Amino acid sequence: MKRLILAALVSTFAASAYAQGPTCKAQADDQKLAGAARKSFMDKCERDANKSCGIAAAEKKLKGAAKTSFTKKCVTDSLGT
Repeated sequence: MKRLILAALVSTFAASAYAQGPTCKAQADDQKLAGAARKSFMDKCERDANKSCGIAAAEKKLKGAAKTSFTKKCVTDSLGT
């Protein structure tokens, strides 16, 4: 239980550091993307976010629930959804 709580705290604080740039949603809005172009942009942005958040989790040597929690929050913050 302590590990789960620690994982949640770590992911909350650490993920915010990786979501410093504009979110995918904000970028799509700025570019006024709609329809298929927006979907394609958001899909690519999500893949990129998954990759970078996975790398960040590996750098922090997170495993199991801590890694899952961190990655999920990091990607969500990057997408801006």
